[in-house]
Amino acid sequence: MSLFKNIVKCFAIALALTTTFVHAEDKKPLKVGFVYVSPIGEAGWTYTHDVARKYIEAQFGDKIETTYVENVAEGADAERVITQLAKNGNDLIFTTSFGYMNPTIKVAKRFPKVKFEHATGYKRAKNVGTYFDRIYQARYLTGVLAGYMTKTDTIGYVAAFPIPEVMRGINAFTLGLRSVKPNATVKVVWVNSWYDPGKEHEAASSLIQQGADVLTQHTDSPAPVQAAEAAGIYAIGYHSDMSVFGPKAFLTSPVHNFNEFYAKRVQQVLDGTWKSEDVWGGIDTGMTTLAPLNKSVPADVAQKIQAISDDIASGKLHPFAGPIMNQAGQIIVKEGEQIADKELLGMSYYVKGVEGKLPN
Repeated sequence: MSLFKNIVKCFAIALALTTTFVHAEDKKPLKVGFVYVSPIGEAGWTYTHDVARKYIEAQFGDKIETTYVENVAEGADAERVITQLAKNGNDLIFTTSFGYMNPTIKVAKRFPKVKFEHATGYKRAKNVGTYFDRIYQARYLTGVLAGYMTKTDTIGYVAAFPIPEVMRGINAFTLGLRSVKPNATVKVVWVNSWYDPGKEHEAASSLIQQGADVLTQHTDSPAPVQAAEAAGIYAIGYHSDMSVFGPKAFLTSPVHNFNEFYAKRVQQVLDGTWKSEDVWGGIDTGMTTLAPLNKSVPADVAQKIQAISDDIASGKLHPFAGPIMNQAGQIIVKEGEQIADKELLGMSYYVKGVEGKLPN
């Protein structure tokens, strides 16, 4: 009997050790990776994603472990970096630029157990979700603000690439501007880069020379804000609060807030409830916001901006509600109608008020 008892005792100990080991394995942190298209810096697109990364670190503590690779070029280099993150055991990977779309889909096929979230894209798979915010809503608000602050009725716009996301922003801004100043115009200079401070500053200077007294941008660096500060005119930044780079010039910025979205997706992976989705949140969800307005903005203008923001959040006002004319003066949205999401996602034209020819 003593031999039998010893055998049972040894089995119990072994079982206990195995259970302890399994529990220890279960407590391994969830690994979350991020791929950034530009340096993190102190402002801009990548900065907002890294703010969200730090937010989930604070929220989840030792339940997760994050890592990131910054300044990754779109294309082959992106595929290499995404692949390495998957090989390194990351369970969830956020790829944060439009040009990472095809590399993300390609890598996801090779790593079906890894969850991927791609920002601003439209291609999904069983293990690839997409997300963005309705930043065009905030763009419309900043167009309204520019309309109240301009004296020359000429606005300069530093733009990255002629893709639908950027076109939506230009058009929403112009519609907001012309709701206040019907004859105001927007001049666009394309820099063909998401992040190139030198090109952005050069483009901003060119627009100032053309008579723009308010600048805005769809690029990542604060260079246009800095150019406006030096020239003594106003600027509206993008992605994040850029006020530190132009205290007098900076009026506000459309701002992305990915904090809660990232936290939700991490929790879903931890819970085993994650599934591929297309998320497009706006002002009503808090995913799209405005940076604090400059003190130079008159109180009544600030009140009007807030009222319009409330109307957008409630659905009372849609930035792309008709009547809307294209650059040639043709009605493309009738009064009482509005542009559907599907068309917004494929937007490839200028609305009336934008000067210049759209690049191929």
